[in-house]
Amino acid sequence: MSTKLQSVEANLGKSQIPEFKVGDHVSVGVLIREPAPKGAKNKEDRERIQNFIGDVIAMGGTNLGRSFTVRRVVQGEGVERVFPLHSPLVTEVKVIRHGKVRRAKLYDLRDKSGKAARIKERTVRKSDKTSKPSKDTKAE
Repeated sequence: MSTKLQSVEANLGKSQIPEFKVGDHVSVGVLIREPAPKGAKNKEDRERIQNFIGDVIAMGGTNLGRSFTVRRVVQGEGVERVFPLHSPLVTEVKVIRHGKVRRAKLYDLRDKSGKAARIKERTVRKSDKTSKPSKDTKAE
């Protein structure tokens, strides 16, 4: 990749991106713009943030073109939505639970329902800063 392209992409992308992988249960904050109702005094569009909560079943793309697919089940019907990671409409991505999976794409969840569609939880260790000091570093 050329250095000019890299410098442009560095300025356009988001700086704070949370670490999440396929299988994680996430909450994606999406900016929704609603037109003003007819007859309203204020003619400006309303903006609100709506959370889409579900499991990440796929990730793709690189750099600014990176996107991820989130799946959830609403009233027995599966709903999938693809989010561009660097889109200004995606305000935040919060990881609710980390999943333990052995695949890069979880498209087989589309055919499963109930307990078969569950993803096991992966335990994540805290950083080394919060760990106990070793025997060598104790004050003598």
